Amino acid sequence: MDNNGAAAHPCANYFLTLQPKDHKTSITMEKFNDIINGSQPTLVDFFATWCGPCKMMHPVLEQLKGELGDQVRVIKLDVDKNEALASAYRIQSVPTLMLFRDGKLLWRQSGAIGLAELKGIIAGHLHP
Repeated sequence: MDNNGAAAHPCANYFLTLQPKDHKTSITMEKFNDIINGSQPTLVDFFATWCGPCKMMHPVLEQLKGELGDQVRVIKLDVDKNEALASAYRIQSVPTLMLFRDGKLLWRQSGAIGLAELKGIIAGHLHP
């Protein structure tokens, strides 16, 4: 876990899993905004550890990151550990995927999605 509270996922070279520093606090809105305000498209997966469809998305996101590399940042955010962020973004079901660039929401969808469809959506937003 780094000083900003971002914990390396076992597949850290693929994507980040944002977790609170001490599991009692949550990722701050400021930290989240720093991440999504970059010029690199950032796909945020709001998930829960108990969610079946969320577990199905894990290999899809790994493969997506493996294929697109540095063209997109992929971040997983556990809604149970980050209730304030989930509430701020009105997450009512998981998984919910959101694509940001320069702090702007470009796309949002709840529910699992296939790799080909997800790649197509992101490809449409790679170049401003």
